[in-house]
Amino acid sequence: MNMNNADAWNPGSYFRHRLIAITFSLVVGALLMASKFYVYWLTHSSAILSDALESIINVVASAFAMGSILLASKPPDMTHPYGHGKIEFFSAGFEGALIVFAAIGIARTAWPQILHPHPLPNLESGLWILLATSAVNFILGAGLVRIGKRTHSLTLVADGKHVMTDVYTSAGVLLGLVLVNQTGWYWMDGAIACLVALNILVMGGKLINESFSGLMDRSDPGLLEDISKLLAQHRRDVWIDIHHLRAWRSGDRIHLDFHLILPRDLSLDKVHQEVEELQALLSDHFNGRAETLIHAEPCNMPQCPICGLDPCELRVKPTSHQALWHREVVTLPEEGAGRLDGIECGAQKKETKNSAP
Repeated sequence: MNMNNADAWNPGSYFRHRLIAITFSLVVGALLMASKFYVYWLTHSSAILSDALESIINVVASAFAMGSILLASKPPDMTHPYGHGKIEFFSAGFEGALIVFAAIGIARTAWPQILHPHPLPNLESGLWILLATSAVNFILGAGLVRIGKRTHSLTLVADGKHVMTDVYTSAGVLLGLVLVNQTGWYWMDGAIACLVALNILVMGGKLINESFSGLMDRSDPGLLEDISKLLAQHRRDVWIDIHHLRAWRSGDRIHLDFHLILPRDLSLDKVHQEVEELQALLSDHFNGRAETLIHAEPCNMPQCPICGLDPCELRVKPTSHQALWHREVVTLPEEGAGRLDGIECGAQKKETKNSAP
């Protein structure tokens, strides 16, 4: 399969790519975990044991991620009208929690080696095996993050980041144990393991925070900025204004809604046509993954100064400016003074036939 081919990344194939990636992650993770425990059996190193313990978490998390991908792929039904995509946020939070527990277990295992250090047999041979497993893990983690971003899967991105923490862990362990091998300071074996535990504790906390934000439908500035730019680029005179834009992600789906102000003398058919064209624009931009709800509102007299429709038989005031559709503007709950006078939100001047000299 050519993963660089644009056709290979069409939305219909996202699920297949996700399932292949997470299955590969699960199998490779299990093999690497076995390799690390073999290295621990050779060396009796607390630092290597900490790395092996984290690998158990990788395998368990990958299995859970596989289940979430399978569930998230199910279409909406009567009991889940918005689909099952939010299971991916649960999966990411679960992985973060496992990372935190792993960090605590690593620290408890490493402490005795600091207080009562012991020699590490077969250390040099073990380091070579650990180096090889780290290289494979790096390729796996980078691939999972890349595929997760291409297929808009938080679960794969989270699993890839989790694997990358394992790479950072192994790199720290390798560098530290090389120093131990050169100096004979065996207490450093436990100290390295504690530093590794602290590092992955921070990463686990970040993953939990990301999961919590998704479950709470926290505002996504990047997504809102993307939508705002799209609306501004395709702005039409008949679209007088937009406000109360909201958007959130659920798995690979994007749900958004906003209020669209249209001329009040438009027929119902014409209003429906404008709404459908705008929905199609958003759907095409997000490769068919966007579900858009647009609330159409009739214009009223205070909006004449920001209306770009010309000629207009209903106009009572000339067009003086049009509010720029920045994210900060279109997400306002309603058209306030800042929107209508063009002072607070910024505006662009617009000359019309009806403009005063």
